[in-house]
Amino acid sequence: MRVSGLAVLFAAGLLAAGAIAMGGRALDTTVTTTETAATTETTTEPGTTVITTATVQQTTTRQVHVPTSGTTTTTASSDEGTPSWVWVLLGILAVGLIVLVVLLARRGGGAAPAEERRRRLDGATATWAAQGWALESQTADSAVLRRGNELMLVNVDEAGHVSTRPLPRQ
Repeated sequence: MRVSGLAVLFAAGLLAAGAIAMGGRALDTTVTTTETAATTETTTEPGTTVITTATVQQTTTRQVHVPTSGTTTTTASSDEGTPSWVWVLLGILAVGLIVLVVLLARRGGGAAPAEERRRRLDGATATWAAQGWALESQTADSAVLRRGNELMLVNVDEAGHVSTRPLPRQ
């Protein structure tokens, strides 16, 4: 369980590192500007004064692309960082190492203690007995069961794995 959690955490970190390395962009920002201008025109005719007022409103919309980094200046350098293919190779190697550890953990670490093997043998014989088999003989790591004229050998190996096989009729 811990290994799979570690694998998920590693994958999330790898994805985040890839996104940072690729230099993502922020969402586009739209700026809307409204300009209002008032014009007053006065016309004087003999004996009459006319004042004309006109208001003109103009709306301008433009998109501004905002980079995610806080600076807009760039500097030239000879060091461009680690190439992307190196990160991909490291990710593949890390996943391979995790798979190897999981496979080795599933194999088993060695011999099971004698009391554990005995407990597993007793559990297996009890299961067979519930199905109508009777215990004929038993040793520390095996048991012979009988049902009618059928014989069954139940065996526990050094690693604690239980196996059964029919014995030839006598």
